[in-house]
Amino acid sequence: MSLGPVMLDIEGLALSPADRDLLREPAVGGVILFSRNFESVEQLTDLVGDIRALRSPPLIIAVDHEGGRVQRFRKGFTVMPPMRDIGRAFDRDRESGLGLARQAGWLIAAELRAVGIDLCFAPCVDLDWGVSEIIGNRSFHRKPDAVAELAEAFSRGLRSAGMAAVAKHFPGHGAVLADSHLRLPVDRREYGLILDDMRPYERMMNTGVVAGVMLAHIVYQEVDTMPAGFSEYWIQRELRSRLGFGGAVFCDDLSMKATSDYGSMPERARLALRAGCDMILVCNDRDKAHRAVNALNDYSNPLSLVRLARLHGTGQVLRESLLLSDEWRQANHAFESWSERPELHLDA
Repeated sequence: MSLGPVMLDIEGLALSPADRDLLREPAVGGVILFSRNFESVEQLTDLVGDIRALRSPPLIIAVDHEGGRVQRFRKGFTVMPPMRDIGRAFDRDRESGLGLARQAGWLIAAELRAVGIDLCFAPCVDLDWGVSEIIGNRSFHRKPDAVAELAEAFSRGLRSAGMAAVAKHFPGHGAVLADSHLRLPVDRREYGLILDDMRPYERMMNTGVVAGVMLAHIVYQEVDTMPAGFSEYWIQRELRSRLGFGGAVFCDDLSMKATSDYGSMPERARLALRAGCDMILVCNDRDKAHRAVNALNDYSNPLSLVRLARLHGTGQVLRESLLLSDEWRQANHAFESWSERPELHLDA
C-alpha cells in the first residue's frame, strides 16, 4: 500500500483499535506525535514500532521537536535551547554559532532516529520581525543571511544523523502578529519585502539541504487572496518555479482556526492538494480526520509519492550505542551546559 496524502495524530501512549483502523486507510501517509503520546523513551520506542508495523512501506512518523518551547519529548532526551540562543551565539562568534547550529540539528535527529522517528518539522526559518505571537525565539535571527546560514548548518546536522530537513513556514510567518492556530493572519507587505523572508529558503534549496517545506496559514494580501497553503501562486510559481524546489510540500494543520472559513475539512484538504501540497496535516479533531480520509481514499499523485518516500529516516542506530558515542556525549554536554547558563538566554 502506498503512502496517502494525510498525516494524522493519535490519541494516547499506545495505539487504540480505532487508531489502528484509521491509520490503515489508504489516504493516510503519516503520523505526527505530540507530548501526550510520550511518557518514556521505552514507551515511545514501542509506540513507534507499532506504527511502523501497520503498513508497508511504513507510515512517515514525524514530530515538532525544534527545541525551546517546541520540544515534544523531554525526559530521556536532551533539552534543547530555543534557536534564538544559537543566533545570539552566532552574533558573538560566527563559526561557533554555525557549529552549534549543526550540532543541534545532529543531536535532535540522532535522538529521534534512535527511537525510530523519521522526521522533525524543523528548522523554523521565519525571520524575527519582533511582532509574531507564535514565532518569537523560535527564530534563529532577524537578518535573512544569518537565518540562511544557521538553518543550512542545522539542516546539515539533521542529514548527518539520517533525517531530512523540513523548513517552515513558507513564505514567512515572522511579520504578522496573529497566531494562525487561533485566527487567520494577514500580511500586508508588498512582494518586494517578502523576498527577505524567502532568502533562507533560496539558499537552502540552492545548497540541496532541504527535502521538505511547510506552508504558512497566512494571507499575503498584496500578492494573493488565498492563504499560502491553499495558494497555487505560492506553491507553483514561487516554490516550484522561481525557487526550483523539487521536494515535498506540507500544508500545516488544517484544524487550525486560520483555515475555518475555507469550507469543510474535505474541501480544505482538496484545496491544499489542488494548489500543490503533497501532504496535509489534520490534528486534534478525530471527526474531521475521518472526513478528510474518507474524502481522499481514492486520491493518488505519483510524483508526491516519490517526494514523500524520500522523507523516511535512514541509518537508525541503537539508542544504547548512541548514548555511548563520543559525538553524543560532546553534544549533550554542550547543550546541557548551555541550559545552565542563564546569561545566554533571550528571556533571562
